[in-house]
Amino acid sequence: MPALSERTNLFTDSPIAKMSVLSDQYGAVNLSAGFPDFPPPRPILDSLKQIADEGPHQYSLDAGSENFRHALAEFRFKCTGRKPDTNKELIATCGGTEALISTIMTVVDKGDKVIIFSPYYDTYSVDVKLAGGEPIFVSLRGDDFTFNEYEMEKAFKERPKAVLLCDPSNPCGKVFTREELGIIAAYAEKYDTFVIVDEVYSQIIYKPYTYTYFSELPHMHDRTICVGSLSKTYSITGWRVGYILGPEAVIDEIKKVHTFFTISAPSPLQEAAVTGLRFGGDYYDGLVKTYTEKRDILMKGLDDLGLKHNIPQGAFYLLVDISEFGYEKDTEFCEDLVRKVGVGSVPGSTFFAEDVQKYVRLHFAVNNETLYAALNRLESIRSKLSR
Repeated sequence: MPALSERTNLFTDSPIAKMSVLSDQYGAVNLSAGFPDFPPPRPILDSLKQIADEGPHQYSLDAGSENFRHALAEFRFKCTGRKPDTNKELIATCGGTEALISTIMTVVDKGDKVIIFSPYYDTYSVDVKLAGGEPIFVSLRGDDFTFNEYEMEKAFKERPKAVLLCDPSNPCGKVFTREELGIIAAYAEKYDTFVIVDEVYSQIIYKPYTYTYFSELPHMHDRTICVGSLSKTYSITGWRVGYILGPEAVIDEIKKVHTFFTISAPSPLQEAAVTGLRFGGDYYDGLVKTYTEKRDILMKGLDDLGLKHNIPQGAFYLLVDISEFGYEKDTEFCEDLVRKVGVGSVPGSTFFAEDVQKYVRLHFAVNNETLYAALNRLESIRSKLSR
């Protein structure tokens, strides 16, 4: 048999999937998977039922159905005060994953460098390499995961084609301040760099923090490409409905890549998702209230157990410091945590470009009872895992 493509060497088995499988095998409380374990809002499900009978069931337009694009544009207007052109500045995609790879394949040429802030969602570096690019990393440090401006400018001096920004951050829940984004914007303009913003969690921001849409900063609209998904906002991760927003000249080219990859996003699910995009502000206030409660349950439980962690500003993840347990490899800690304690987590090293072995990631997009069950099991963590 001929050799397979060397490109496959870029891929590894997902540590997140591995820990989920291990959690199932050992009957552990799974806080490793990063998706809500509760159903979508009832009005969205009702819309889906109606569409199942009435359609559409064939391909939509490549860029997305007219209803979806108009609903997304109206939603964006509510968020930013600026309404994108539905025919020129947005595309519906098969989830945020396709949105990101289509964007990177459009922007990045062989040898181009792309700045990624570490910690980062682990597919970012692979996507850049698939396009022939080279990731260069800027570390986020301290309890609030901030960057050093000198280090960042040093990275910009390498003349990157793009910056890839996850805001809010998976895995640590950092929300970049307007001041931080202003610094990034200034260097992006100075060095003529695209900024790709992964805004999947932009509707989950905890008080007193606020979200700044990078594309609306001065002079940034024409160099910013926003990728996102409806998965986390409406608890529809299996629907695979996402989007790309950007300047017309960029969207024209991304549309070609998107069409060859997928033709179009699932048309019935686009139509059903319109119902969610038209929800009023009460829904989003309730969403934040729900996740704030879950975050606080987990943080208080960890505090009561004396387990150090960061404080998420957005999204639904946090990092727990496992330094006290004496493990050299966080992967071994996570496996023991499943087998001996009965709680699933993700090794923090999954998300760091640096050799960081002192964190595990927990997610809290689960029912409160699940959080309490995990915390009850963690009460025995020191007796079972300390070395």
